[in-house]
Amino acid sequence: MSSQRAFQRARTEEQREVRRRAILDEASAMLDEMPVAAVTLNELSRRVGLAKPNVLRYFESREAVLLELLDRFVQEFLTELAGELAAGVDENLPMAERATAVAEIVSRSLSGRVVLCDLFGAQGSVLEHNVSIEVVARYKRGALERLNTMSALIQKYLPELGENSTLFSLQAMVVAGALSAYSTPPPSLLAAYEAEPELARFHFNLYDSLKLSLTATLLGVLPR
Repeated sequence: MSSQRAFQRARTEEQREVRRRAILDEASAMLDEMPVAAVTLNELSRRVGLAKPNVLRYFESREAVLLELLDRFVQEFLTELAGELAAGVDENLPMAERATAVAEIVSRSLSGRVVLCDLFGAQGSVLEHNVSIEVVARYKRGALERLNTMSALIQKYLPELGENSTLFSLQAMVVAGALSAYSTPPPSLLAAYEAEPELARFHFNLYDSLKLSLTATLLGVLPR
């Protein structure tokens, strides 16, 4: 846990930006310790050393903080994905083999980012609520840029996809969020699975499940 900070009032734009980054960094640290649903504005305020009304000077709600973090994490994911695809996909391979390699790399990269997948899972049902039109529109504009970036990356290695590269990219993020809920069950559910192993059919391995889903999606939409 980070030590509590004692902040003076931010008087310049530079000081305000330092404060915003500190709040985001603290929220990011909390997400390493707990699921999205457990992150509260009260605890974030306590950890960052600001009264809750002062945190609200920088972010209008808990959801606004988490949306900004989601955008940050997606940018990091895409930066690394570009290198992973370059290293792992031979552009001279037949189409089906390239598709299989792309699905494997995207699945591995996403499944290694548990916090990102948790945020994807909460995006539509939680994070895009309790925020103003201005905040959610700003987030969506950034998200559209990230989607276009991922689409261009996928299309580089699978030009046969055409415009379906955008749909695939969007579905990859949505599916990662949906599957993450089943790959990180709460302790009570883990205990139930241990007591009755047949129930563990509902406990997914995120990487394996994503790879199956994304491979099937790609091979299904590619031209025959």
